[in-house]
Amino acid sequence: MNRNAVVVGGGHNGLTAACFLAREGWQVDVFERAPVVGGAATSGPALGEGTIVDFGAAAHPFGVASPAFRELGLVIPWRRSAYPMAHPLDDGEAAVLAPDLEATARGLGKDGAAWKAVHGHIVRGIDEHLENFLGPVLRLPPHPLRMAAFGITALPPANALSTALFRTPEARALLAGSAVHAITPPSAPLTSAFGLLFGALGMTRGWPVVEGGTGVISTQLEYLAMSLGVRIHTEVEVSDLRELPRADATILNLTPSQVRRLEGLEVPGATRRRLARWKSGAGVFKVDYLLDGPVPWNDDRVGHATTVHVGGTAEEIDAAEREAAAGKLPERPFVMVCQQSVADPSRGPVLWTYAHVPSGYVETRPGEVSGLIEAQIERFAPGFRDRIVWRRVSSPAQLGEWDPNLAGGDIAGGSMAGLGALLRPGFTARPYRLGPDLYLASGATPPGAGVHGMPGMWAAKAVLRDLEE
Repeated sequence: MNRNAVVVGGGHNGLTAACFLAREGWQVDVFERAPVVGGAATSGPALGEGTIVDFGAAAHPFGVASPAFRELGLVIPWRRSAYPMAHPLDDGEAAVLAPDLEATARGLGKDGAAWKAVHGHIVRGIDEHLENFLGPVLRLPPHPLRMAAFGITALPPANALSTALFRTPEARALLAGSAVHAITPPSAPLTSAFGLLFGALGMTRGWPVVEGGTGVISTQLEYLAMSLGVRIHTEVEVSDLRELPRADATILNLTPSQVRRLEGLEVPGATRRRLARWKSGAGVFKVDYLLDGPVPWNDDRVGHATTVHVGGTAEEIDAAEREAAAGKLPERPFVMVCQQSVADPSRGPVLWTYAHVPSGYVETRPGEVSGLIEAQIERFAPGFRDRIVWRRVSSPAQLGEWDPNLAGGDIAGGSMAGLGALLRPGFTARPYRLGPDLYLASGATPPGAGVHGMPGMWAAKAVLRDLEE
């Protein structure tokens, strides 16, 4: 019997879900509001001819490890630099995450042994840990002993763990910077999980970029989908589910707040209440720079790292994240920097950055946040401002207008504070199922945000499993 599905939202998760269903013989229609598919996984020459700017995600520690992309047979041109990540400090030196555990430990001096002790079992069992974490949380993990071993160090706040284990600001900052990928203060519970896992991924898979831009991933998914017979409809905004073609399954690549605004939504009361409890997280303010030369970092090694965490000590980072979470713009915000051209020269002299800011932050004056970003980078790279030729600013409101999944500048698919990092989008053993024939496949479901396609894969598998029951 021929089955058909509708996917609302042509981001990489929606395209991934479409490909998995189409491989099983389903007829799939994808509806995307934008002129092109890809959502936050798109790129373009936004800083002039010869440049490639990632409009959303830039480096991909989970993308390179993605079982979804592997199962679909995507051949992604990953590119790596000498160091996956660096974290500059005020004394002119930097903490550096090397591509392997031993080299990273050697660079941390007297904290090297402790770094190896806390990361070693994760690095050695990285494949099994990924199987545990890249799926639904409320299930028996595929590797329970690995999960138990990880949980011992994953539960505490990252800053508490680093204070207990490390004696140097370099090691503490290195863990805190990775932990803040949760866009949550590193003094919050469970942030050690992010710090340890991101660090282990850097020391095994790396934090690569895609040659030619992140949009290459979306283009590959689009071509694969069309080769499987998927019909893609762009510039179609869906506001009423009753206007969609009749389908055996409808998959929504949307946030819970977007889902709740849909007309014709028929879901159980418990599901509606669960979606209503979903909260957006802190925002980001993105600035892309066209430079006339490399960033003049105090420590030359930072110039050979694809990702740079700019924020100072672990304590400074925590203070900034607390302010952003409380709705106050930090004077010294945490700034994520990606130097894609270090690994992929085709990008041109482009620097990708964003600062963590309060959700939906509106500047009090033009250039307020870009000025703070530049001051933070200048702090560790004197002369940076003199290298700026042009800047492209994307405020939280502009990000949300471009891609409604990023409303308020929330790039994490919802708040990661507390159990929000685990129970996405709420307490349920079936996070991808909203109701009869209705499913959710966005970064608001496990394993969360990032360009890896896992929510799309799991949603498609939930559809297929439900039909077998």
